[in-house]
Amino acid sequence: MESPTTGIAPGTEHPAADRLWVERTGTRTYTGRNARGAEVSIGPVEAGAVFTPGELLKIALAGCSGMSADHALSHRLGDDVAVTVEVEGPNHPTEDRYPALHERMVVDLTGLDAATRERLLRVVHRAVDEHCTVGRTLQAGATVELEITED
Repeated sequence: MESPTTGIAPGTEHPAADRLWVERTGTRTYTGRNARGAEVSIGPVEAGAVFTPGELLKIALAGCSGMSADHALSHRLGDDVAVTVEVEGPNHPTEDRYPALHERMVVDLTGLDAATRERLLRVVHRAVDEHCTVGRTLQAGATVELEITED
């Protein structure tokens, strides 16, 4: 079964169209790219209008949760439903990592009766728990391997 967030069946290799990379643009600044033409500027806070890698991690989590919940929310609340997913988590002062992240999904549920609201909240939580690849990866503690090669 394909993941609703990536559209790729688990265990299959990513096609070349899903290639991701960063290119150095200056001191500690990079441009992240994908094969579909999207770009994002990456760097330290001091660089100005860029995302830090940690911010991108948090944005990826929030975006994944929103995308995973989108069908349930739009089905119940309409295609024009306004949804904002906020995410925060302080950096550990000595370990250079985020020990915990907190998401807050903001959506107007005032038009729903209590039973419908509770049912929708359960469906949204289940959708995010089952289909948010980023959240599931963070919770499982993915391994990371770096290979360094020459041109």
